Amino acid sequence: MGSVGRVQAQFMHFGEPLALHSGGVLPEYTLAYETYGTLNADASNAVLVCHALNASHHVAGVDELGNLGWWDNLIGPGKPLDTERFFVIGVNNPGSCFGSTGPMQTNPASGRPWGADFPVMTVEDWVEVQVRLVQHLGITQLAAVLGGSLGGMQALAWTLRYPQRLRHCIAVATAPNLSAQNIAFNEVARRAIISDPDFHGGHYQLQGVLPKRGLRVARMIGHITYLSDDVMDTKFGRRLRAAELAYSTQAIEFQIESYLRHQGDKFSEYFDANTYLLITRALDYFDPARAHGGDLAAAFEGARGNRFLLVSFTTDWRFAPERSREIVKALVDNRIDVSYAEIEAPHGHDAFLLDDPRYHGVMAAYFDRVAHDV
Repeated sequence: MGSVGRVQAQFMHFGEPLALHSGGVLPEYTLAYETYGTLNADASNAVLVCHALNASHHVAGVDELGNLGWWDNLIGPGKPLDTERFFVIGVNNPGSCFGSTGPMQTNPASGRPWGADFPVMTVEDWVEVQVRLVQHLGITQLAAVLGGSLGGMQALAWTLRYPQRLRHCIAVATAPNLSAQNIAFNEVARRAIISDPDFHGGHYQLQGVLPKRGLRVARMIGHITYLSDDVMDTKFGRRLRAAELAYSTQAIEFQIESYLRHQGDKFSEYFDANTYLLITRALDYFDPARAHGGDLAAAFEGARGNRFLLVSFTTDWRFAPERSREIVKALVDNRIDVSYAEIEAPHGHDAFLLDDPRYHGVMAAYFDRVAHDV
């Protein structure tokens, strides 16, 4: 198995306004994206990869800064999503902070950074901009749309909004909506950011500061939910940083505390606080059954021409297997072609990013099936 090697971001600007589900409008926007592999003659081998909360368009290979793509273990020559067979597109959604138009960039109406004035976006809004990008790349129908976690919600939304524009949907470690507990975790993280004295109502750039303290706490909260109890216990247990207890309410005593502080510090150096607020809200809002009186099967009636793969992980308590099984049942109720794999893995929600041989075996087998339809 190989790597796609050095990759470079591309940018596409859209001058036409985007009407949003909130009632707002994004007057113009630029999308950052990367592509890997070669589009075949009839443009039938394209796979769109949708990113999760803190990821980007840089999905595979090594970028100009030397960073490895966040799903590089899955995508590349000879890998489950084989770039010798497929043309893979990684896209960064508007509202993010990795090159596409977002809160850190200039609002053309004011000439100042968007900040808190950036319009609220939904998963469905992101699908709209992804459709425009795919069209501009000359692709009428995607071989597949793939995503994990929030990216899986986007993949599902493609089948609900544009079922004729894709053949396969691959949704990993995702859910048909967030539970009350998940919304609660997101809200606590948002409050940590908004309560930071450096937040300034979301217009911190104008003040020359960043709400790093709140962002650190938000990341620490989030990171706890991505790991299973078993992984945390195996990696850290109750191990101390020093030989003796300091008997201090403010010192970092345990290795797990040190790890979370490190993750929070690192995150606060590269991620934008307003982006965190926007993306967690998009997670909260996703609920396709809501427009159908809570009937998820009714929501998927229009996706009968699509084929699905759902993957979940046994120790993922943030997006638990039973949530994927809700989607599977809704598809089965509609007699839609669906495959489901529940992988026994100790890693929690982060398992979808890791190199588990059973998980990758399922993905490779399914992409063999996708390739037969190209």
